Amino acid sequence: MTKDTSALPPAQALSLASLVTPTEAGIASRVLAKTTTGNVTLFAFDAGQGLAEHTSPFDALVMVLEGALVLTIGGTPVSALPGTVVLMPGGVPHALDAAQATRMMLIMLREPRAA
Repeated sequence: MTKDTSALPPAQALSLASLVTPTEAGIASRVLAKTTTGNVTLFAFDAGQGLAEHTSPFDALVMVLEGALVLTIGGTPVSALPGTVVLMPGGVPHALDAAQATRMMLIMLREPRAA
């Protein structure tokens, strides 16, 4: 997975599609903003790509911008299309599969879930 962590220029309207370049048969990402309390990352997945099941201690929001994803959250598949948002709760295993080329935004909320 390629990562570009260069900061965005301030006070400019930028095309999301121009901020991350899809990689053939791969995954590309770019951190758009990062603070101690969270980060925003733009991803581009080529068709057939995904992320294996893993767990994060933090809640995250996935916003599909184009394409289509199937997120598996706690064993439950969730189909996500452009214009949808999905909450992935912290501490719950999740995975992601892109059946077609997809761009998504991940918003990580870096505050552990209350026990």
